Amino acid sequence: MPSSAEFLVSTSGQMCVPAAVRRRWGLENGGRVTVIDLGEAVVLLPPGGRQQLLAEALSAEDHLQFVRELEDPDLATT
Repeated sequence: MPSSAEFLVSTSGQMCVPAAVRRRWGLENGGRVTVIDLGEAVVLLPPGGRQQLLAEALSAEDHLQFVRELEDPDLATT
């Protein structure tokens, strides 16, 4: 079930993910999380989630075409 929450960002740039979310996604202390900057939103994914999400949402060819058309050089990476 989709849900949303607001987080406070510390002065050092850290955020605390709620315990229920960490348990649901198997995120452990010191574990990795993938961050995807969509330009107008940020998506946090559990380990391995990036490949699965991208494979289901966008073909490799469509992704490359999208990147080629970006006008923001900071976002125009593959």
